[in-house]
Amino acid sequence: MLLLRCPLLLLLLLLPLHSRPQKLPTRDEELFQMQIRDKAFFHDSSVIPDGAEISSYLFRDTPKRYFFVVEEDNTPLAVTVTPCDAPLEWKLSVQELPEEASGEGSEDNTPLAVTVTPCDAPLEWKLSVQELPEEASGEGSGDPEPLEQQKQQITNEEGTELFSYKGNDVEYFVSSSSPSGLYQLDLLSTEKDTHFKVYATTTPESDQPYPELPYDPRIDVTSLGRTTVTLAWKPSPTASLLRQPIQYCIVINKEHNFKSLCAVEAKLSSDDAFMMAPKPGLDFSPFDFAHFGFPADNNSGKERGFLKSSKFGRQTPPKPRVDLHRVCIGNKNIFTVSDLKPDTQYYFDMFAVNTNTNMSTAYVGTFARTKEEAKQKTVDLKDGKVTDVFIKRKGTKFLRFAPVSSHQKVTFSVHSCLDAVQIQVRRDGKLLLSQSVEGVRQFQLRGKAKAKYLIRLKGSKKGASMLKILATTRPNKQSFPSLPEDTRIKAFDKLRTCSSVTVAWLGTQERNKFCIYKREVDDNYNEEQKKREQNQCLGPDTRKKSEKVLCKYFHSQNIQKAVTTETIRGLQPGKSYLLDVYVIGHGGHSVKYQSKLVKTRKFC
Repeated sequence: MLLLRCPLLLLLLLLPLHSRPQKLPTRDEELFQMQIRDKAFFHDSSVIPDGAEISSYLFRDTPKRYFFVVEEDNTPLAVTVTPCDAPLEWKLSVQELPEEASGEGSEDNTPLAVTVTPCDAPLEWKLSVQELPEEASGEGSGDPEPLEQQKQQITNEEGTELFSYKGNDVEYFVSSSSPSGLYQLDLLSTEKDTHFKVYATTTPESDQPYPELPYDPRIDVTSLGRTTVTLAWKPSPTASLLRQPIQYCIVINKEHNFKSLCAVEAKLSSDDAFMMAPKPGLDFSPFDFAHFGFPADNNSGKERGFLKSSKFGRQTPPKPRVDLHRVCIGNKNIFTVSDLKPDTQYYFDMFAVNTNTNMSTAYVGTFARTKEEAKQKTVDLKDGKVTDVFIKRKGTKFLRFAPVSSHQKVTFSVHSCLDAVQIQVRRDGKLLLSQSVEGVRQFQLRGKAKAKYLIRLKGSKKGASMLKILATTRPNKQSFPSLPEDTRIKAFDKLRTCSSVTVAWLGTQERNKFCIYKREVDDNYNEEQKKREQNQCLGPDTRKKSEKVLCKYFHSQNIQKAVTTETIRGLQPGKSYLLDVYVIGHGGHSVKYQSKLVKTRKFC
């Protein structure tokens, strides 16, 4: 059952028949070239156009399926799915095309377009087809086959699954050589009704609709005041090298970072009524279509004002004001955000938008706390509790630790998330420690009754610093997992093959969980680029599911034998990979070992 509305919307019915499938539109067809000029043409279609991004929505727990055809073997293929405001479950599968689907010049392969124009009320309508007998002259008889039965002929067939994903990241499926066939994209939202976007192309090398990120995609906080924050970032190569029109849009809020501009737009929407959408066929009104992204007729409310009080019209409760701001600044790569509140933490996201395609790519978001009105106070550390600390570029923070009981030793554990920080520890004014900390370090100092410790942290000259610090007088109270002195990953060159590498790393006497992840990188990837990676305090929960190799528990009472090896298989010949090992402690905090760059053999 389909529901249409005014103004005119065009619906293309492309339902492949079981006996004589009809060819779906591709970029090579003249008819498709006409259709693609109006992207709204595909708004309610189950067909994904080649080389154009579509936007749609999902009801909670109601799956949705899309189709597209790849007509020739060894065709490049890229599919991008962008969740907006809720995690999605989606999978991509392919069915083999029947032989009849590729026939040329047959009357069975005739394109079909049906236009229905409702005027002042929703309509229920269906289109049926019945196969003509061979001797028929064109005047068929009999009852039309129900629309649902036609759809069932294709939706009941399950193809070969190529890829699946669950989460709220912008996820990609890319293949340099895909088989011909009918491809199916199935999506499901289990949390709530939500919007999403899909982009598919058979020419990914030439299309490049999404702006490319620079080698360092982080946003730098270059200046921090009580009511202002100055941000800077590297320009997109799409603008600097390819000379395509790019503008940058900054998003500021107090809750969290966003992974896509689509998620920002959903949050900014002044009316989230589509989240409370009624079940189809129950209480739709002409006004409801505005809640699903369709343009509303400004005059319809005046002419049919009685509908507002009608039982068929839905009254939308007023929505609380969203404390989120978006500003697009053209092609500048430095910007000062003003009118902020003192001593308040803000999250900043940057999106590069290709103004030709209106498609965007997210930089690595950051956060910062504005300065206090009064002089900054010293932060008190609690025994055994991890404290997050943010330090602006070249800035300084003071922390204080005053144990409530007598103690023989005190332990300071520091995890620097970005660049190295300088730490000084004084006990009752006497300097006990002064070192530079990069990664995870633990310092154990001699205690003293009723002693007070003052910790001075100085940020990096390169940019803002974030770190986690733990102070405790109880040696067994460790939120960070124990680490060996050497946190390097060793790769065995003689065990390299064209499809696998073997690595080893050290453990400790404490039983911890280790997870290893891999990511393919360019051949020119180097140690300097590894340092530009995003926040090192982010755990394995921030990694893509496809990058996970395995997780296992490991320890050894003999510290000399606390070493484990792992062979990573399924790699491509002559390719470079970045390997990461995360150790996860009993408190849930994770620490990443030093990343290891490996390369498989090109010839075996």
